[in-house]
Formats: sequence, structure tokens, C-alpha cells
Amino acid sequence: MSRLSQRALAYLNEVVHFRSLRKAAQHLNIDPSAISRQLSALEEELEIRLLERTPQGVIPTEAGNMLVAHFRQQRANEQGVLSRLCDLQGLRQGSVRIAVGEGFITDLISQPLQSFILRYPGIDLEVQMAGANEAVGLLKEDAVDLALVYAPIEDEALTVHVDTRQPLDLIIPPQHRLASHRGPVSMTELRGEALALIHSSTGMGQLAVMVAQLEHMELRPKLRTNSVAVLTNFVKSGIGVAFMPELTVSHELQAGSIRRLPMANPALRDARARILSHQGRELTVASLACLEHLRNSMRFFSDDAPGLARSA
Repeated sequence: MSRLSQRALAYLNEVVHFRSLRKAAQHLNIDPSAISRQLSALEEELEIRLLERTPQGVIPTEAGNMLVAHFRQQRANEQGVLSRLCDLQGLRQGSVRIAVGEGFITDLISQPLQSFILRYPGIDLEVQMAGANEAVGLLKEDAVDLALVYAPIEDEALTVHVDTRQPLDLIIPPQHRLASHRGPVSMTELRGEALALIHSSTGMGQLAVMVAQLEHMELRPKLRTNSVAVLTNFVKSGIGVAFMPELTVSHELQAGSIRRLPMANPALRDARARILSHQGRELTVASLACLEHLRNSMRFFSDDAPGLARSA
């Protein structure tokens, strides 16, 4: 059997990623027929089918999955070798791809991002906004090196590098009826409240819905959104309440434009913020340098939430 065509494997990887030959071709800026020819030739050479068409799009067969995994592992190994060569050059060049939930953005750009770029001018950064589900998917596809995720679902395919406790709190307008509430708030006390809820593709949204179901309560939000900024402004304007980690709205809390109340449910109070990578994929030297920098400079990852220390 001849050697596997790297071009065909790269095309297969893109088609599997986009679940569409046409979208893969658009992304690669080539004619779809070029991809089709390469994949057909690969299937003929291996005498096995690699892709299947379904109502949800193109999906890989078992053989297709095996080749995609091989290609991604091969690419990761190459990046590891190049990374070690870069290390010999003193981190003068390299790149890091990061998936970041919106709730971390203010913490990331306040100082850590700038100081990393100044410290490592030869390292290029690619920062992609992604909810928890999307970020995990990008990691598993090796489309990013690191993911900053809030309240992720446990997954053996991921390596946890940093883990801090960042409770999912209730944020309310300063004049809200619960402003004088003493002690943690239960889910049942929110019945009838105008609630803004972030999309369930995010860790915050998944966690809030899961806890409500455990407490046999249905959340009926007045507003659904995929934006942390919209949630924050919903509360600041006095319309209603929302769930948010303390550090995501630290500036608003300091300014007094909103207030924070802890929730009673243990799952909400024990929510985690994590930096993850794909299990079994060697991080490049540049990625390790970025990981260590984020661990030491981002408030979300250098320690548990400030409110926990104040309530201890």
C-alpha cells in the first residue's frame, strides 16, 4: 500500500469539521470537485468508504474517523517538534490558539493579554470567542490549543490545567426587593422574577438549567441571549435579575450599578473555571508559556472568587 496522501487527509479533516464538502471547499478557497476527486482517490486506494451522507450533513465512517484522528495526531506531533525547536531559539517565535468564553474577556484583556504580547513579541495569539460546548469541540478537533471554560461538563478527553472555584451568583439591581436579603438565595425565591438567562450552550446556562431541574423548578426567562454584555445591561437597567460569576461583573459591582447575592444550591456555589487542553496532545512551548502566564495573571485562574474569602 502506498503512503497516505497528506492533501487528501487534510481535505478529509476539513469536510468532517464542517460536515459539508461545499463548506470545506469555501473555507479552503478551492473548487469542491478538487476535494471530491482527492477523497474518491483515497477511498479507491484504501478500498473502504470514508464518509456517509445524513440529513445532518456529511459524517465520517469508522475508517474516516480513524484517518482524521491519525491526521490530527500527526499534525500535533509536528507542532510539538517545531515547538521544541522554537524553545531552542528562546521563544522568539510561535503561535497559540485559545477559545475563550465571553465571561472571561474583561479579565483577559484588562492586563494579561497585553503583558503576554509585550513579554513574547514573537508569539502570535489567536483568540476565539466560544461557549463551553463549542470550546470543548474545538479542543477535541485540535482547532485550538487551550480553552478557558466556565462550568464545563467532566470529560476524560480533556486535561485540566487550572481549576478555581467561581460560584454562579445572582446579580440584581441595587434597589431590587432582594437587596436586603440575608444569606444565600434559593431557586424557589426567584419565582415570578424577571430573569435574563444566557444560552444553554454556555457553562453558565447549562448549570442554571440543571440546578433548576434538580429543584423541580422551570426557569421561564423574560430574556434569552448568548451575550454576557446583554445580561449585565439587563440587570443594570433595573429590568430584572440574572446569574453571573462575581469576576465577570467586578467593575459593575465596584461601581455599585448592580449587587451580588450568593445562591444556596451547592452546585452553583461550587462552579469551576478551568483552563483545558486536549488529552494526549502535547502542548507547544508557546502554549505552555501562555498557560503559565494566564494562570498567574488572570483573576479567574490565580485564585478562587473574592467573595468566597470574604464569606469565610
